[in-house]
Amino acid sequence: MSKELVTLGRVVIRFAGDSGDGMQLTGDQFTNATAIFGNDLVTLPDFPAEIRAPQGTLPGVSAFQLHFADHDITTAGDSPTVLVAMNPAALKANLHEMPEGADLIINTDEFTKRNLDKVGYANNPLEDGSLEKYRVHEVALTSLTVEALKDFDLTRKEAERSKNMFALGLLSWLYSRPMETPKSFLATKFAKKPEILAANLKALEAGWSFGETTEVFSVHYEVKPAPARAGEYRNISGNLALSYGLIAGAQSAGLPLYLGSYPITPASDILHELSKHKNFGVRTFQAEDEIAAIGAAIGAAYGGSLAVTTTSGPGVALKSEAIGLAVSLELPLVVIDIQRGGPSTGLPTKTEQADLLQAMFGRNGEAPVPIVAPRSPAHCFDAAIEACRIAVKYRTPVFLLSDGYLANGSEPWLLPDVASLPKIEPNFLEAPNHELNGVDVLWPFKRDDETLARPWIRPGTPGLEHRIGGIEKANNTGAISYDPANHDLMTRLRQAKVDGISDDVEPMFVDDPNGDSDILVLGWGSTFGPIGAAVEISRRNGIKVAQAHLSTLNPFPANTGEVLKRYKKVIVPEMNLGQLNMLIRAKFLVDTIGFNKVRGLPFKATELVDVIKDVAAHV
Repeated sequence: MSKELVTLGRVVIRFAGDSGDGMQLTGDQFTNATAIFGNDLVTLPDFPAEIRAPQGTLPGVSAFQLHFADHDITTAGDSPTVLVAMNPAALKANLHEMPEGADLIINTDEFTKRNLDKVGYANNPLEDGSLEKYRVHEVALTSLTVEALKDFDLTRKEAERSKNMFALGLLSWLYSRPMETPKSFLATKFAKKPEILAANLKALEAGWSFGETTEVFSVHYEVKPAPARAGEYRNISGNLALSYGLIAGAQSAGLPLYLGSYPITPASDILHELSKHKNFGVRTFQAEDEIAAIGAAIGAAYGGSLAVTTTSGPGVALKSEAIGLAVSLELPLVVIDIQRGGPSTGLPTKTEQADLLQAMFGRNGEAPVPIVAPRSPAHCFDAAIEACRIAVKYRTPVFLLSDGYLANGSEPWLLPDVASLPKIEPNFLEAPNHELNGVDVLWPFKRDDETLARPWIRPGTPGLEHRIGGIEKANNTGAISYDPANHDLMTRLRQAKVDGISDDVEPMFVDDPNGDSDILVLGWGSTFGPIGAAVEISRRNGIKVAQAHLSTLNPFPANTGEVLKRYKKVIVPEMNLGQLNMLIRAKFLVDTIGFNKVRGLPFKATELVDVIKDVAAHV
């Protein structure tokens, strides 16, 4: 059956169903095919907070949103234009976000009275007229899958598990996605289970064929590839990019990479990924708790490894004393915090930016640490290398603040030229560094004139034995010291070391096309995409507005104060209650305007457009 092919500029699809329906897998495979096709894309996986919520209930809904386009995009989309709802719970949980005229592809087999009752539907929404403002496509996904697999030696329950592949085949036809990508994935995943492989391939092809032949869909669509710089690309998530960045940083420094970690959502993927790369000198240790994990990492740093520990906000709280120990020892350590909703256990599967002040001040005593924050999934690679560079060069723990949105989201990544990556020099001390009464001696806290970093000494280096531990050391000699003046000096030196990094990081770049804007929108971390989209829309609406983004949060880039004072109004959107806003106001005495939400979800560009419009009306 020949059907009309319609070209679209962009599409936002949300796959939603029970946590056992395979929506994350379906979304991943649709995304991979889209990436290979050449569209620009951004994803937003949305996991249920319950590990095993009752089947068919609202707490058990799992969703995966994908925004793909024939042009450059920076967000996963404010509202889906297409919803694939595998059951009533998926429909009810997501319908409020669907704009009028959106496409709803609904698995009618699951709209039984029992399932409707579970989520509080008094009447079947497919029959009561409540969906009239949408384009509803009713597809019996479950029974069509079972019918397609009737010749296989499978129980009905086993056959039903392939309904996500039927849905993937149907959506692949509907949006002209290449089928080779999911077929290749299935061939690898089920290489040792030929019967399961054959069943999933059959369901996938049946979904495609249904789209071609059914009267449910009168048209199908294409979204042409987006223009892109020449080079080799791959689709990458934030946690995967961080893992690769850590490996690249260690290789650049010529150091073994050691990860001491305790599993925690949403950081565990880094531990899983790094454990696969022993061939690059990576060693991973899954400890019994957060404190043991960072203790092992500090030991590895003392031993001469590039040491890393990964966690989320609750784990940072447990690691805080040990981070203070690393500050006083002045050893390189990268502390990666994949932020999630809090406080306490909070929202393990949702995103937030509320750990900034914890990273800045969450230790006893004056214990300053540099803070780096990636702005997108792909940028996590560069941020990881930068964190490694600062840690090694300045002999200090460094916080890297990512979040759940970046960690699980993905986008196309242009593979870098390895030769262009920053060179990191460990510069281990190999011989005594001071002359005293005509004798060469070691001063383990004798500082570099430029960086104020103390020497890094491999244990066992002859003649360089020195004290180690958490008690305050004397400047230069490293002897234990309780002298008040020495403690004041060492505290100020450690602070000055961190402060000096401001001249060694990229200046804050301002996107202000004509240099005549009165409004600046300043962000950090994952707000980069929504801010960029909102600024672009605002400019099209005639508002002169600039955008700047901080990748280094402690210390701020050297030009930060000068940039802020150029604008009459500075808006600071954050997924917290105003933490960067507080720091900016305190340090630079700028009357910034905070825009804050803590919903466990990224900002919508339209929300920020309204804020910019309101501020512009009062400039």
